[in-house]
Amino acid sequence: MSCHYSSVNSSSIYTQNFRCRVSDKRTSTPAILIFDQSTRTRVKMPSKTLGKSPMLPKKLHFISSAALIVLGLIVAVAVLTRHSQIQAASPADKQAPAAQNPPTAAAQPQQLPPGTITYTAKAVTTAQFLARGHLTESSYMTVAEYVDAIAKANNGKTSFKRDDTVLIPGIEPQPIVEKSRPFTKETEVRAIYLTGGTAGSAHGIDLVKRWHQAGGNAVVFDIKDSDGTINIPFQHPLAKKIHNYPITNLPKYVRFLHSQDMHVIARQALFRDDNIAQHHGELAVQSRSLHQPWRENGKLVWSDSSNKEVQDYNIALAKYVAASGVDEIQFDYVRFPAEGNQADAEFAFQKDPKMHRDDVIANFLDRAYTELHPMGVLVSLDVFGIMAWQRQVDLSHTGQDIVKMAKHCDVISPMIYPSHFFGMDGYTAPGDAPEHFISISMDRFDKITAGSGVVVRPWLQAFRWRTKTYSEEYILKQVSASHGHHGDGFLFWNAANDYSKPFAAMPTMMANPKTYLYTPPAAIAQNTPGAASQEKATQAQTATRSQP
Repeated sequence: MSCHYSSVNSSSIYTQNFRCRVSDKRTSTPAILIFDQSTRTRVKMPSKTLGKSPMLPKKLHFISSAALIVLGLIVAVAVLTRHSQIQAASPADKQAPAAQNPPTAAAQPQQLPPGTITYTAKAVTTAQFLARGHLTESSYMTVAEYVDAIAKANNGKTSFKRDDTVLIPGIEPQPIVEKSRPFTKETEVRAIYLTGGTAGSAHGIDLVKRWHQAGGNAVVFDIKDSDGTINIPFQHPLAKKIHNYPITNLPKYVRFLHSQDMHVIARQALFRDDNIAQHHGELAVQSRSLHQPWRENGKLVWSDSSNKEVQDYNIALAKYVAASGVDEIQFDYVRFPAEGNQADAEFAFQKDPKMHRDDVIANFLDRAYTELHPMGVLVSLDVFGIMAWQRQVDLSHTGQDIVKMAKHCDVISPMIYPSHFFGMDGYTAPGDAPEHFISISMDRFDKITAGSGVVVRPWLQAFRWRTKTYSEEYILKQVSASHGHHGDGFLFWNAANDYSKPFAAMPTMMANPKTYLYTPPAAIAQNTPGAASQEKATQAQTATRSQP
């Protein structure tokens, strides 16, 4: 159906008509409904009475389409305008509540105590696991004490679940810097020796504390032992690589020893070095007959003492250790091999026919001392006790000429263990004659080093090998004999670090200083004018009385 609105004048009466085209679905003939607005009547008329208008349907269709398009545009513009208004109003709407209800200040993160870090557990873990992982960078020396500290920081907890936040205290900035302490070479040293493994353990820490309480004032510990193992992290092509170093943080360990008022002595085995002999054969002593690394009594254990690369490696290690705060570098195995087929052993220095073994050792020490002494450390040398006799066979093998060596060190420490003097002076059991061998050895070393300014500080026997009389009294006899024959302190050696007998003897020694302890002449002179010479004379008289 389509509709058309029109007006008609009839008999001066203005009549409005609204005509609608109606299609009869039953016929094809359209009809017109005419509404007479004046009479409110409807008249149905045939469409033919109005005549045909073929353009009318097209015009109406165009107008309708245009109207719909315009209407659609109007609606679209209205929607877009409203959306823009909503977006423009949103920030204000969001800010309005904030302005009306200002929030309180944001919660600040918990302030951690100095040196404390947090750790988020990735799985179930324990305080012991965390303590082991962070011990090196912490201020704590043992896992046990660190576990206690972690538990205290976490309200007593020692086990943690996944995603738990754990407080780990005691973390220190790295690297730790520790300096050597001034220590005159004449000051008496009362020391025990610790292997690297013991030194870095809880047992070793406890030993040091007990030694301090007993009256000890020094510790010797291994930096490098004769198997070539280095007990601290040290990067060098010749250094033996291990997974777990006994002493993971050397400056920290030295600081601990200083805190116990210990003179810190780092022992370094030089030229007997299994690692170099076995893994760097070109630097080992060579066999003339086999054209391969030489063996001492079947053992592949010696680097070439005259090889400059070997010497440079050892000096580099010593300087690294000196920079970590130790007070003294002690060289052991500062010699050539003394046993085995000497005629078959070939060394680098033998290319120069004018050079001898003792020249090689003296030249090396000259170079090492020149580089180490300016760093503020003392340099000490371990030598065979038998070298006090200066026998030519010993000199030609070891190269340890005490007179030459004394020019390039501060301290000489002869290993005068009574049990090692087998076949000497007619004693069938030298280990049971400590007073004799300690006394005569110290007298000889005092004579050999006279005028050099070097201090003689002996290694004493703290083990029961080849003696039936090892006891607390055995320790006292050795210390007394050394003290009475020019000894400046003492070092106790026990390879297993068992010092039960020295610990038992210390109370007697500390209670009787005139019999067992050494007082430097300078200290005596400060207290009593002229007493230094008197003390030396007294010691000489005692030595004479003690001679067999």
